[in-house]
Amino acid sequence: MKRPVFRFFTMVLIAAAGLLLMVPASPAGAETNDIKVTARKYEFEPSSIKVKKGDHVKLEVTATDRDHGIKVDAFHISQKLPKGEPVTIEFDATEAGTFPFECSVLCGLGHKRMKGEIVVE
Repeated sequence: MKRPVFRFFTMVLIAAAGLLLMVPASPAGAETNDIKVTARKYEFEPSSIKVKKGDHVKLEVTATDRDHGIKVDAFHISQKLPKGEPVTIEFDATEAGTFPFECSVLCGLGHKRMKGEIVVE
């Protein structure tokens, strides 16, 4: 009686192992970086974001005081940030360097100072 149950569980384990082998592996050293960013009156927090070359980056950006925007030319990102609504922005850090970003929605007298950088090492 116990043999059929044993065979069933063995088959399930073999099938599960086979499915795991079918999942593509990430490139060596690649990670997904989940980073929370706050946009508020003339600043991004953090204003400097550091990641490794090859990493997949997921920014969750929330404007807390009014509508803002974020523009990162190097990664072809231009996204409006409605007040109080988290916005997810994803990209791959394919190139090393320091890449500036800025607010892309006029938000007041200090708008031009609302900047930051993504550092890809």
